[in-house]
Amino acid sequence: MNRKKFITSLSIASVGAATLPYSILAKPSRLQEQNPESFFKDEPAVIKPSRLKTGDKLAIVAPGSYISEKELQDSIKNLNELGFETTYSDKVLLQDGYFAGSDKDRAEDLMEKFYDKTVKGIVCARGGYGCARILPMLNYDVIRANPKVLIGYSDITALLYGIYQKAGLITFHGPVGTSTFNDYSVDNFKRVLMYPERTELFTNSTSGEDKNVYGVTTIVKGKRKGRLVGGNLSIMVSLIGTEYDVDYSNKIIFIEEVGEEPYRIDRMLTQLIEAEKIKYASGIMMGVFKNCEVKENDPSYGKSFNLMEVLQDRLGKLKIPVVYGMSFGHVTDKFTIPFGALAELDSEKQTFTLLEKAVK
Repeated sequence: MNRKKFITSLSIASVGAATLPYSILAKPSRLQEQNPESFFKDEPAVIKPSRLKTGDKLAIVAPGSYISEKELQDSIKNLNELGFETTYSDKVLLQDGYFAGSDKDRAEDLMEKFYDKTVKGIVCARGGYGCARILPMLNYDVIRANPKVLIGYSDITALLYGIYQKAGLITFHGPVGTSTFNDYSVDNFKRVLMYPERTELFTNSTSGEDKNVYGVTTIVKGKRKGRLVGGNLSIMVSLIGTEYDVDYSNKIIFIEEVGEEPYRIDRMLTQLIEAEKIKYASGIMMGVFKNCEVKENDPSYGKSFNLMEVLQDRLGKLKIPVVYGMSFGHVTDKFTIPFGALAELDSEKQTFTLLEKAVK
């Protein structure tokens, strides 16, 4: 997109946003008066968004950290090359400290895209930090009434949790706009979002620069079914005790992380265990925890447990299937994982199978 088209697009988006009703955001007073006992009410009925089609209009948003114009243009290019049109508002390039505008700006931008009938899917340009802060401002009634694909990973985990728990909408842990859309990632994206089958087997990448030193490792053998929930470990742990947390009972939990040393991984997994979050889970599949080893220049380098020792210690005694190193997270080769869809994990074969279409 050239500069002239870019500026024109911003103007059109701004005019459209001005006509949106105030009720597009949740009213803070209503949220403040909620009964805390309702935080862990039964999950709403699962609803599915419509599948994406070539030529559909996808909206680019930045619900967490700010993005540069180059990152916006990279996102546009990536989605155009997949055969989609793109749209965005002037809010996407706002900056307020480390956020992409104020909490209200980011919440409004996301809700505008759910409200806009011409938008068929929403792609987060990047993660960073900030999504959890806007969860109380989202209007989940509007989201439920306008179900559409929302995709991202890392900090976007907070949105996946909140929208599933409050609206019941299946969302997607997968590439952001600035990700590398290589053949492997594009194939997985299309299989889930554009050309779904009734059942779909997913196998790990066998090549690529991001292959973990351990490769794919089965920690506990087994095969179990459950709905897929999860995302970035730090964000998952940060939502414990909030109204946006998800019940893990009978769920297959998928987990990814980046830049956290083994003792921090240990601490977060211990919190999940001691909060009894995984006590009744069906299984755990972990992606590649990138850059999560002790640095060689760390004084404790020779004494620290390594990542796999931590995972074996914390998860190896569970009586559910557990596997590490699958193709998702802060790596080039990515699955697109439907948050809330029914699946089966086979940790011995190191695969998972979608047992239903995640889109209509």
